[in-house]
Amino acid sequence: MIDILGRRVTSNCEGVSRRDFLRVGTLALGALTVADLLRLQAASAAPGATMPAAAGPLTRPATRPVAARAKSVIQLWMGGGPPHLDTFDPKPNAGEEYCGPLRKPLSTNVAGIQIAETLPLLAKVADKYTIIRGSTHGNNGHETATYIVQTGTLPSPDLVYPAVGAVVAYKKEHEGGYRGALPPYVTLTSALGRFSEAGFLGPAYQTFATGGDPSAKDFAVQGLAPPRSMTDARLAERRSLLQSIDALSRDFDRDRAVREMDAYQGKAYDLILGDAKKAFDLSGESDALRDRYGRNRFGQSCLLARRLVEHGVPFVTVNMGGWDTHKDNFPAMQKLCPTLDAGFATLLADLAERGLLDSTIVVWYGEFGRTPKVANEPPWFGGRHHFGAVYSTVVAGGGFKGGTVLGSSDTRGETVKDRPVYPWDLSATIYQLMGIDPMGTLPHPQGCVAHVTPLAGTTDAKTEVKTGGILHEII
Repeated sequence: MIDILGRRVTSNCEGVSRRDFLRVGTLALGALTVADLLRLQAASAAPGATMPAAAGPLTRPATRPVAARAKSVIQLWMGGGPPHLDTFDPKPNAGEEYCGPLRKPLSTNVAGIQIAETLPLLAKVADKYTIIRGSTHGNNGHETATYIVQTGTLPSPDLVYPAVGAVVAYKKEHEGGYRGALPPYVTLTSALGRFSEAGFLGPAYQTFATGGDPSAKDFAVQGLAPPRSMTDARLAERRSLLQSIDALSRDFDRDRAVREMDAYQGKAYDLILGDAKKAFDLSGESDALRDRYGRNRFGQSCLLARRLVEHGVPFVTVNMGGWDTHKDNFPAMQKLCPTLDAGFATLLADLAERGLLDSTIVVWYGEFGRTPKVANEPPWFGGRHHFGAVYSTVVAGGGFKGGTVLGSSDTRGETVKDRPVYPWDLSATIYQLMGIDPMGTLPHPQGCVAHVTPLAGTTDAKTEVKTGGILHEII
């Protein structure tokens, strides 16, 4: 196998059963309390959790250095797969069979760049982002495509790879000095669910999904909020009572595990009562700003993502589903796109106004695009199906340029015409902008060599993996 920078590597995982990796993945999907999560994260940082040795000397090929500028990533995930023709790659001249009723693309505030008429607010801030129109991986299955895009790797019978968010969380905690009160990998509001996002890193690096709806008046983060009937004062009393009981129990049992459990329970209470709770409190935001984001789950989640970045969280996912438009695609666009438009455009403007965009990567995509040719026949009635051959990705901030387009699709959006970009190209670029070495290694429970970005800096005849390389054109 050839890594993203052109170095041949091996997984070095012979003798490890698929069952072992699936077991690790299953653990990472389970629900954890805040104290459980803290305990797992601490265990992963224990002296015995060592990094594996590389499979050989690392020879770095000649490549232009990438400055580490980003501190955080906000990932806007469009679960189901957004149609590229109806968002960031319109094809008005392809005919009604392809563009349907969306025949009037909008000129943006950058000369020569047009996007779909569904996104008027994003058209006004195109100077802040780059559209990647040659994104591709060729897989049309939800689960597999999600895994490929989220991990920046191809599926393996032996290795369940962690998502980019989990890798960032691990690297920032172990090498970047992250010591924030909040978990380093947060999802608003429900986990993606298509695969184990923690992979072989284990449950300590699964995403912390908040649950709830931040646009609701009674929004509360699961695990960070007491029962509605319990005030903060009453919760503090319970904490004091628990400490008294634990102190009494320690007179009978001086076991180290009990003392450690006390510490993690204390940290969990600090999260519930302290600054972490404040990060999720939108009451201090102005009504005007909340209205700009949109008074809906996605819009208010984008606002929460900005607040989490302000509190130093390295990786935040905003999960917006509903894009699996096999039927009635265009009515769905009329509902989905205004919500997306307000939340995404306001997030970019808000980050820029606060001086945060330069240090925050924002990436928008789904697991694939949708078929360019509209399925007008029954039972689809104007639907679009799964399409991994071409899709659009949008990147902004954190070292990415704004006001440009990278690559292109053909006149009908069916094939990549220019500059293909594969998921591993994008993930490796994000890692470098975050100060994470794509050639580095990750700890593995079976002692295997696991590289941060195991895939291709060139085409490898054996694995048939292709790549466009680091995205130097837009950083």
